[in-house]
Amino acid sequence: MNTSEKLILASGSEIRQMLLRNAGVSFDVNIGRIDEESVKDALLGEGASPRDIADALAEGKARKVSLKNLDAMVIGCDQTLSFKGRLLSKPKTVDEARAQLKEMRGERHKLLSAAVIYENGEPKWRHVGEVRLEMNRFSDAYLEDYLARNWEQIRHCVGSYMLESEGVRLFSRIDGDYFTVLGLPLLPLLAYLSERGVIAS
Repeated sequence: MNTSEKLILASGSEIRQMLLRNAGVSFDVNIGRIDEESVKDALLGEGASPRDIADALAEGKARKVSLKNLDAMVIGCDQTLSFKGRLLSKPKTVDEARAQLKEMRGERHKLLSAAVIYENGEPKWRHVGEVRLEMNRFSDAYLEDYLARNWEQIRHCVGSYMLESEGVRLFSRIDGDYFTVLGLPLLPLLAYLSERGVIAS
């Protein structure tokens, strides 16, 4: 592939788009819409791990867009949260967010950010980045204030937090790559795009 061919990000995530743009990567956006809940339920029923689920969701999005854009390199992405080996999803209500955060308080969990690249309807590259995080033992009073201030933003986030905003105050330790926390294993992705000649190096 050369730089004259198309690169498509199959994600509507503003953070992922910002990370790529800030890295100087030119791309189009074409959201790969799949029935994520059905895919998750089927994979959980088969005993799949949160890591495998992140990878499968990223692949499903990349594949869907690739089949309609065979001339392009398509990047699909997804992120899951593993808490004590269990998958936690985006909260549907404030009560669900509160319960998630109380359960994770003072404990460790993992964020798994997957990226899969498709070309001509076939997978060509994949990577799942992993970050380990430990939450503070924040008070119930702070938790209520946090939810009141941030619910509209965190309702779209696994784990009920955004590390790039006030959510960082919930944590005492983070081991891993910051880009992976934000939902994109950026450094391995850039390395592959460079290797393929899609971006200069």
